[in-house]
Amino acid sequence: MNLKRKRKLYFKIAIIGAFILVGIALLTGCVQGMQPIGWSGIAINDNGTAYTGSKEGRLVAVNLNNNTVTARAEPLKAPASGGTSCTSGGGSLGGACGGSTPAVAIYGTPVSANTAGFGNLVYIAGYNGKVFAYDASSLQQRWVFPVDGNLKPIVSSIFIADGTLYFGCTDSNLYALDTTTGALKWQFATEGEIWSSPIVDNNIVFIASFDKNIYAVDAATGKEKWRFTTGANNVSTPLAVNGTLYIGSLDRNLYALNEADGKFIWKFTGGNWFWARPLLAGGVIYAPCLDSKIYVLDAKSGNRVASFDAGGQVASWPVLIDSQVIAATTNGKLLGLDTTSTASGVRQIATIPENVTAPLSVFSNKIYINGPDNNIYAYDIASGSKVTTIPLTSK
Repeated sequence: MNLKRKRKLYFKIAIIGAFILVGIALLTGCVQGMQPIGWSGIAINDNGTAYTGSKEGRLVAVNLNNNTVTARAEPLKAPASGGTSCTSGGGSLGGACGGSTPAVAIYGTPVSANTAGFGNLVYIAGYNGKVFAYDASSLQQRWVFPVDGNLKPIVSSIFIADGTLYFGCTDSNLYALDTTTGALKWQFATEGEIWSSPIVDNNIVFIASFDKNIYAVDAATGKEKWRFTTGANNVSTPLAVNGTLYIGSLDRNLYALNEADGKFIWKFTGGNWFWARPLLAGGVIYAPCLDSKIYVLDAKSGNRVASFDAGGQVASWPVLIDSQVIAATTNGKLLGLDTTSTASGVRQIATIPENVTAPLSVFSNKIYINGPDNNIYAYDIASGSKVTTIPLTSK
């Protein structure tokens, strides 16, 4: 084997090894010698109340108007078979490493909704294989699913539509629950683990699976409407806009599919995995890729309009503030892209904690990040300054 081929082989091995570690870290929270790289996103209501999952395995409520923690739910309990963030031996199964007290990891972003008979509830899924509903003010538990026992670990976020709560599970099933009682309405089986979060559009639930398929399921009945097969496992969360479904795959392609029947419209191939959910603004798709680029694609044709070097991998979901797409890299950069002039390129807004993979959140023209060190960070987009740090720890 000549030197050039050897170098290519070593490079491929290094890339594969790095992303195996990424995958392990996303499910386990950390591996020995690595910091946590993923955590719960932040759900923010219009009044400035935020909900997120802490590294102590708690749902936490924060008032962003005065930057104070207002309530903490009781810590999630680990099942007998595991599902905790740390063990006394220093290993990990879903979160902070090195601690002596086990904590259940929370990967999904909480969601709140008004529920008949209970008022406003907040819902969250845990890596212990349970889904919980809490009173939005007190964070007192209202119901849990399943009542007895545990499902396999849940990495998926929750989606709520028309009184139904949807989530995916690593037991390969998509579940639909009643938001008021937590009763099971239906479940739909795929042939692979589900890390992807479901979305609902036009009464159809869209979900991706490790079995290389993207599924469309009737939201009311749980019956399959169609499936589309990609070239590799699927872990990304779809984006549905104007009858088109956009979703990335570990086959390095971003796909555009017809929502109604799953027919292929176009695909765009990047240099690595499309992990983060894409964003639509001004008729173009902004698609972060783990090749450290952000691709700007025509939403109808998939043709590349532009591409930008992010200077690091982008695994968290980007957000739109006014005319700016805001993205975070795993090597500690908060970036801005002007959607009105792609020629202006990408600019660094601020330096942020490394290993951020949770979705970004927006409130009052500020970016909020649930950092890997159990703090919420807020950044002013105009000045690039860090506005505040809000500790989530109860100690």
